[in-house]
Amino acid sequence: MKQYMKTINSLSIGAFCLVIQHVAAASAFNEEAEFFACTDYHCDTGETVALTQDDWKLIRDLFPVGLSPEEERERIGRAVASLETSVGAITGTWRDLAGNVNGSGRGGQLDCISESKNTTTYLKLLSDDGLLIWHSVGNRHVRRRFFAPHWTAVVIDRMTGERFSVDSWYFDNGEPPVIQPLEDWFKGVEINSE
Repeated sequence: MKQYMKTINSLSIGAFCLVIQHVAAASAFNEEAEFFACTDYHCDTGETVALTQDDWKLIRDLFPVGLSPEEERERIGRAVASLETSVGAITGTWRDLAGNVNGSGRGGQLDCISESKNTTTYLKLLSDDGLLIWHSVGNRHVRRRFFAPHWTAVVIDRMTGERFSVDSWYFDNGEPPVIQPLEDWFKGVEINSE
């Protein structure tokens, strides 16, 4: 609790409430906790995965006390990349290449549907463990441009309500996703990682 109190002097009342919620929500990671991870296009198949305490410690270490909302989004990106690496080693999705075409027909290749579902699962794991102070996990969103729909995971800034896409489809497995305002993502604004 002492470490949380160090940041209180510089926080607004709303932010203070978020810190208290974070302290109350934080729970020890249960290495036996299992979750479903998609392993192919459209999430037609997948595997039940369990992470180790060591895997989860790497994730927890990414979220020290005192991060700003912008820093927390950057850490979310790093955490998603790390979780993709850990899960990929278990499920074979370590072979996933950026987009759909490069890895077409290969085992472990994911499309945006599977990427967005897996990323949403990872975000919920972060949230459930009390690691997200400034953001909540939103519903996945789809945009329809040209001939194909494209899906993304979403986080929502608790203070401003602004939504951000967390899109891991653009890069190979284990690379940080593109995190940008959802409105920019809908417009197809040039990819710009935070």
